[in-house]
Amino acid sequence: MKRTVVVVLFDRIDLLDVTGPAEVFSLLQREMNRPTGYEVVLAAASLDPVTTSAGVRVLPDVTFAELSRIDTLIVPGAVTTGERGEIVARCDPAVVEEVRRLAGRTRRVASVCVGAHILAAAGLLDGKRATTHWSTARQLAAEHPEVTVDADPIFIRDGSVWTGAGLSACLDLALALVADDFGPELASRVARQLVMFLRRPGGQSQFSVSLEPASATRRVDELRQHIAAHLAEPLTVSDLAAHAHVTDRQITRVFKAELGMTPAAYVEHARVEAARHRLETTDETLSRIAGACGFGTVSTLNRSFRRTLNTTPSEYRERFRLVSSA
Repeated sequence: MKRTVVVVLFDRIDLLDVTGPAEVFSLLQREMNRPTGYEVVLAAASLDPVTTSAGVRVLPDVTFAELSRIDTLIVPGAVTTGERGEIVARCDPAVVEEVRRLAGRTRRVASVCVGAHILAAAGLLDGKRATTHWSTARQLAAEHPEVTVDADPIFIRDGSVWTGAGLSACLDLALALVADDFGPELASRVARQLVMFLRRPGGQSQFSVSLEPASATRRVDELRQHIAAHLAEPLTVSDLAAHAHVTDRQITRVFKAELGMTPAAYVEHARVEAARHRLETTDETLSRIAGACGFGTVSTLNRSFRRTLNTTPSEYRERFRLVSSA
């Protein structure tokens, strides 16, 4: 069956948003050693070269007016810089209108990175859950309250509409589309060709606790270091407050103000981060990891992984294991 995959082009789009999915579909054909049915078509308002944000020019294959039946419509994004230096998603009304029109003849629609803003402006995310690059998630939520914005997952599927997080997550999104069409085994084989540690589940967080920026105050930064060094200990709110020589109420207020979460939530995220590292790099049992990271029991470890990553420790290890099981 012919599957026409149309990638929408317009000025200043991110280059990887265009080439990443196309490369995944190309590698699939190599893995299958026969035609996959995918035909990637680059479409724009005209056949003039489109300049990407990287300065590389891309040539469209067809104009929007020439398109007929579409299997998958992929919508990349583009950003600009706001008055205060913040990143702002850019939506060209003409592009929004074309996406709205083309979506009506498409089996499924997928946005890459801040392309979710275009889908939202076209009304395609109304009443749906969606993600985008973390840097513009607040903008998306503010401008489109009818959309349930979740900035954490690397991609989300809601019916026939898929939304992906930023940049390299376009590969995960494209692999998920391949898995939906041809099954997870072929998608995993393509991932290996891309030198990716298999496919990341959509629920995996865009963020890592250890990659968060340093706290604005020395006190909270020291508390974060204390938490990382004592994960196996209780680390209750009272424990942290006593360590910082403040009241329970004060420690909670400081964490919410500077890290955007409660002390308990931060401790759980830190423990999950430590467990992720052990799952990737060791052969330790789940029971040993649960004890070392402060979860106490495997069931508690499982609940925390479900809550924060939408997967289980066993599933995570299977996908991201960096050591031999021998």
